[in-house]
Amino acid sequence: MDVILLERIAKLGQMGETVKVKDGFARNYLLPLGKALRANEGNKKRFEAERATLEARNLERKGEAQAVADTLAGKIFLVVRSAGETGQLYGSVAARDIIEVLAAEGYNIGRNQVDLNTPIKAIGLHKVVLHLHAEVEIEIELNVARSAEEAERQSKGESLTSADAIYGVDEDALRPEDFFDPEADQDGDDE
Repeated sequence: MDVILLERIAKLGQMGETVKVKDGFARNYLLPLGKALRANEGNKKRFEAERATLEARNLERKGEAQAVADTLAGKIFLVVRSAGETGQLYGSVAARDIIEVLAAEGYNIGRNQVDLNTPIKAIGLHKVVLHLHAEVEIEIELNVARSAEEAERQSKGESLTSADAIYGVDEDALRPEDFFDPEADQDGDDE
């Protein structure tokens, strides 16, 4: 199906271009969301008549997205999750969790604006790309840690994926005597 794009769409085209797309993509996504019109003579005339309004609206949306991107630039967001000693999370951090963290800071970002191919499954510093507008992208950093104290240590460049880093103990230097009292009663009677 041929459609006229009403806004820039990544990997498809610019506003005003007539492009050929699959019927399902047009019927289920582009047309219902108002991102395109069917390419026929009536709609071409309608688009040309409304072109200035559409371009002004697109410019306004881009300006709003750029303002949000400017406030997000350079920020690090803390995500506290339970994790094992190796740094493996007992769950994961998905796009929904990122939206909740951003909402807690006062940013209204949609789930479809978070570019996260696979959920985050380990503690550490992770970069996530947000698509605020078709022409505005920003990269934020998530500090995924077990606690705020660990997050602070992580932000200074410390790795927290070993017992030594977590507890301050050299696990290779531990001996069985460090865990058991050799003087303890072995036979079970309390004498």
